Amino acid sequence: MALNKTKGFTMSSILVFPGQGSQTVGMGRELYENNPAARAVFDEVDDALGQKLSDIIFNGPMEDLTLTANVQPAIMATSMAMLRASGVELTEYVAGHSLGEYTALCAAGALSVGDTAKLLRTRGDAMQAAVPVGMGLTAVILGLDIDTVRQICRDADADVANDNCPGQVVISGARGAVEHALDMAKSAGAKRAMPLPLSVPVHCRMQEPAVAAMQAIIDATTIKTPKAKIIANKTAAPMSDVDEIRAELVYQMTHGVRWRESVLAMHELGITEMIEVGPGAVLTGLTPRICPQMTARKLEVQ
Repeated sequence: MALNKTKGFTMSSILVFPGQGSQTVGMGRELYENNPAARAVFDEVDDALGQKLSDIIFNGPMEDLTLTANVQPAIMATSMAMLRASGVELTEYVAGHSLGEYTALCAAGALSVGDTAKLLRTRGDAMQAAVPVGMGLTAVILGLDIDTVRQICRDADADVANDNCPGQVVISGARGAVEHALDMAKSAGAKRAMPLPLSVPVHCRMQEPAVAAMQAIIDATTIKTPKAKIIANKTAAPMSDVDEIRAELVYQMTHGVRWRESVLAMHELGITEMIEVGPGAVLTGLTPRICPQMTARKLEVQ
């Protein structure tokens, strides 16, 4: 299943969708005002949530947009609006980073836009409720290899949340454990080791209380066989089985995102070009650091 050749894409391209951190106030507003397909996406999200989330996306304030329960469906809505507005066809494989995996499933037809918004709202609420404010911490370590960071996390009782690229690993867990891990990382020669401005610790054991809420809504949500294979955060391998997808979405609540390995897996599958669909360009920036043989660029939407 190739992308529309008029867009300059080929059989060896893959669409990828970003996670939290790519948001900006005003993202998608021009598309909403000028493109009916994009407007329909934002309207469907608003209707599904019973809230004018689009007003927060377009007008802020940033403090409201970055609330976990808002930013997750907001990034998905903007990404899907860009995809629908572009008119491109689906690639054989798609992938997404963390919440971007939900967007990838939506793009592949496994989930409706409205159901994806509801899942992400529940995900955000459950993540926030799982850990009392101030008890958890998410941080980034730069300049150490993944094996060193894994050992530090074992010693400090923290978790690897995102293996993003060589030399960039996000960790999370109880505040004291993560702070201890950051001190250990600095002693081990990390270039930088610092907390991130997230309101919850992500992809870690502290999110175990959120699992029941996610399991319930995922079980109650219609999920169809996707029209493209998803490179899974859990396995860094393709998945298309509906039961595997359901298990994946629950699993990623408490386990890390294997993005570095996912990009390497894309290369092994013969993919040579990554097209990032959504706000920001985080994944585009990571790609050459993971696999120099692959090119990466943002989807251009007229």
